[in-house]
Amino acid sequence: MTPLRLALVPGEPAGVGPELCVALAQRPRDASLIAYADPDVLATAARRAGMPLRLVDPDSTDAASPGALGIVPIRAPRPVTPGQLDVANAPSVIDALTGAARACLDGRLDGLVTGPVHKAVVNDAGIAYSGTTELLATQANCEVVMMLGHESLRVALATTHLPLRAVPDAITRDRLERTLRIVDAAMRREFGIAEPTIAVLGLNPHAGEDGHLGREEIDVIAPVIAQLRDAGLRLVGPVPADTAFLPQKLEGFDAVVAMYHDQGLPVLKFSGFERAVNITLGLPYPRVAVDHGTALDLAGTGRADPSSLFAAADLCAQLARRHRMAAA
Repeated sequence: MTPLRLALVPGEPAGVGPELCVALAQRPRDASLIAYADPDVLATAARRAGMPLRLVDPDSTDAASPGALGIVPIRAPRPVTPGQLDVANAPSVIDALTGAARACLDGRLDGLVTGPVHKAVVNDAGIAYSGTTELLATQANCEVVMMLGHESLRVALATTHLPLRAVPDAITRDRLERTLRIVDAAMRREFGIAEPTIAVLGLNPHAGEDGHLGREEIDVIAPVIAQLRDAGLRLVGPVPADTAFLPQKLEGFDAVVAMYHDQGLPVLKFSGFERAVNITLGLPYPRVAVDHGTALDLAGTGRADPSSLFAAADLCAQLARRHRMAAA
């Protein structure tokens, strides 16, 4: 089997992404890492961190060696200062993401690992951007689900980056069914769980209290769960969100589907922020990202923790191997 080749996008060049990528490059690995980034930004981050870094041809076997990264140059139009955002550099971030993703779609690379992107500066540059998950889904023209997880908890989202007042209208029967089917399929195919058990949270407090605190559970969530149970999915719910994450309950679940962003992710981040990663389910290739922001206050200080990027790269390699075996 030929070695894995993973795309690596640092994200916002003024954030911690470049220095985390330099730290990742130091680790022994059995996959080539191909950075879609400004080589000057990476080289500067390496010098600042006192770490060796060789930027090599993306097709070189040296791209799998500690201290080296393959490089596809995506240059920032203006010089980058750690911690200082510049809207002029935002288009290069999007170019890096879409270029790396295109290489995965075309089969030239096996998976995509991404660093943190600063949403506000991208939008301030005149680029409509609600998140990398949505960007990659549009490019691939497919339905996706955002899942965040670490070794003991996986949380997928029925809705992602929406204002809270827009969430109830966004949770339709069709959308929830697609979400649950994508999560179930990914648990089976990508995580190797033959019969995954998935907890489905309610939207309202106490899962609606039999309609006294909202009817979304009665009108939408419970009927979809019943329909998919009949189709063979192992679903539990609607589960009240305030008790779903008790350790004794989580022991029976392979994944949890939350109805909105801040319903499930605070618990996950509290339980393992440094180890958590962001996984996009439903793409034709594996994509795993860090579960933290650009940390502009830490950029250039050498104090940023690379653990989430390390975990993202490790998981992306694991998922890419499963993709290869499934396609063989």
